[in-house]
Amino acid sequence: PLVLLADEPTGNLDPVTASYVFEALAALVKQSGLAALIATHNHELASRMDRRVTLADGKVVPL
Repeated sequence: PLVLLADEPTGNLDPVTASYVFEALAALVKQSGLAALIATHNHELASRMDRRVTLADGKVVPL
């Protein structure tokens, strides 16, 4: 599948705008059938993903 890569897409946004950006990305992924790989420090945003991987010191850690 085609993949959408997004590195901190909401990093410097206020919470309301960040939510709009996330909803736009989610709609794009759903409508187009893309897979999305999103790097974020935003735990609220991450909690809305279908799957999550958490890293600490460069290693995958259990959720």
